[in-house]
Amino acid sequence: MASLSLGGLNVSARRKSVQARNAAVERRNLITVCRFSVKTLIDRSCFETIDDSSPEFNNFAAILEQILSHRLKGQITWFGYESPRSFWDYIRVACRKVSHNCICSIENMENVSSSRAKGRAWIRVALMEKHLSEYISAALRDFKTTRRFYDDGAIVLGEEANMLAGMLLGLNAIDFSFCLKGEGLDGNFPAVIDYTPYLKFTQSSDSISSDEEELRTLGSSGSESSTPENIGPPFIMDENSWYNKCKRVEQKYRLTVEQKGYLEELVRLRETQLAESVSQNKLLLQRIDDMDLSHKMEKEQLEYIIVELQDQL
Repeated sequence: MASLSLGGLNVSARRKSVQARNAAVERRNLITVCRFSVKTLIDRSCFETIDDSSPEFNNFAAILEQILSHRLKGQITWFGYESPRSFWDYIRVACRKVSHNCICSIENMENVSSSRAKGRAWIRVALMEKHLSEYISAALRDFKTTRRFYDDGAIVLGEEANMLAGMLLGLNAIDFSFCLKGEGLDGNFPAVIDYTPYLKFTQSSDSISSDEEELRTLGSSGSESSTPENIGPPFIMDENSWYNKCKRVEQKYRLTVEQKGYLEELVRLRETQLAESVSQNKLLLQRIDDMDLSHKMEKEQLEYIIVELQDQL
């Protein structure tokens, strides 16, 4: 009996570890593919306007929708059943304190009825207003509301949430143009992520050099009486090697340019926040000085009244 109980405990612990590992992999996959999607959007915006017909945007919207829907709690009905929820139910509550928010305007849209469609309309409006990162940051700061809407292990409750807001900041440099009456707002079908644009195998330089050595070995051992025509493949492999190296350098350069643009946008945002903080600090100091002055005047008036009362007594 003891062995059976120990075996059951081991199976339960193994099942929990597998579930934790799967949840961590799922979170990491969504955050990684979201980072790739933001980079492809920034890259595509350099050549054309991003609208509803852009496959890069449609993929990004599907990724963000799945991130915000990751381990989202259902809504308990009167009969005790759990009905599915949309991430819009969380956004409209968590982002209501954002200044000049678009929550009310989206709620009042006539052609958007379902909760999922309203969430998709919010993504488009927030991108056009260049406030998507601000909305996400405000929602994540409201931890009490986030905890109420999501189960343990959700992306918005983990360390990945801090990366998400900073990742979306680079989209403020893009001018989006969307039609809020298109098929993209159809809430009858779930969003599906296309992973194929991000799946690319790049052969390392060490692997390429080992392949070249193997081909040279095979070429030399194949026949001792090799002619000059048989010396062609190594040179072709050398050219391919240089081509691959150039492609890697180009990729690193483009990545550096994207990171530079992201950091510049981040610096501009921080400078704006710093200027707002300085102005608010000045207003608070002015208010404190005014309160001190009014307090001194009230104190002098009270002292004068006390002196008059003492004289009367």
